[in-house]
Amino acid sequence: MAYLTLKATAYFSSSIDSSSETYLPSSPSKLLKLPPFWPWEKVKVGPLSVSPMGFGTWAWGNQLLWGYQESMDNELQQTFNLAVDNGINLFDTADSYGTGRLNGKSEKLLGKFIREYQGQKRLQKDIVIATKFAAYPWRLTPGQFLNACNASIDRMQIEQIGIGQLHWSTANYAPLQEKALWDGLVAMHDKGLVRAVGVSNYGPKQLVKIYDYLKARGVPLCTAQVQFSLLSVGEDQLEIKNICDSLGIRLIAYSPLGLGMLTGKYTPSNLPRGPRAFLFRQILPGLDPLLSALEEIAKKRSKTMPQVAINWCICKGTIPIPGVKTVKQAEENLGALGWRLRSQELLQLEYAARESPQKMIQNIFQTR
Repeated sequence: MAYLTLKATAYFSSSIDSSSETYLPSSPSKLLKLPPFWPWEKVKVGPLSVSPMGFGTWAWGNQLLWGYQESMDNELQQTFNLAVDNGINLFDTADSYGTGRLNGKSEKLLGKFIREYQGQKRLQKDIVIATKFAAYPWRLTPGQFLNACNASIDRMQIEQIGIGQLHWSTANYAPLQEKALWDGLVAMHDKGLVRAVGVSNYGPKQLVKIYDYLKARGVPLCTAQVQFSLLSVGEDQLEIKNICDSLGIRLIAYSPLGLGMLTGKYTPSNLPRGPRAFLFRQILPGLDPLLSALEEIAKKRSKTMPQVAINWCICKGTIPIPGVKTVKQAEENLGALGWRLRSQELLQLEYAARESPQKMIQNIFQTR
């Protein structure tokens, strides 16, 4: 239940020297250190081409967990600009992101930042928004789910969504609602409201079911979003990844840093503020083997622990979407690109993950 409280709602084969500096046109006061050969290659997601890492926007508008205040909007816009300037074109959001009166705030901010982006028009045009539609109990018909998609388009003031995703499955508690939501995905695809469709928090069995259902109606399932990290890589995640690989579905890894537990910033005596502290207090004491391995590899490769953890997700064939709310976080996360962990380092990290007795609590909406 703890995680429900928190979340209810082509690469280079060796390390590249990161000492060179790149000028950011839409952030003229900022100089960002990047590899001399920036990895602008993209990953195919159905009809779309996206960056090998996206950025998540759960924190944008979330006061309860992430301490959002409207005074942060200027830095959020700078963060967005920096990401787009440096090749990131995938941004993940949801119609439920934003607490209380700020519900939908994440989508509104994302749409605003896209409209006001002052960089190259080509980069602006290539931005892919992946938003998730909540399986609220009052969304009982395909038409109601279609309305949710239209509402997101209106909030963001865009013509078309890149990837429209069902935020979670209702199979665990309202199985009769599920088919209506699936038909809603078909409708928004057929009407051209979304370029691609995906799901989030689907387990192996339900993933195959919806893939077959959509395929029979001429709609390809392009993405599956799941909690996937060194802190959350159990049998279900590996089975989902294998299914995605066999069916041509792209796995999007949310919470690749374990809500911040894999950053090295926190200890049992130095916990984050807010509800995350409760979860961190339970899990951090059992993460010493994994955190030590991350730190060791980071030092050897002249990287940071978050960069190593995100790069691991990329090496496993996923598209990680770490959350960002500051320029500093975006700069650090960008350092996860342009290099690749060696096979022995991957094995070292995965062994350390198995040796760490604590694992991330799974989202209660995750199905089998």
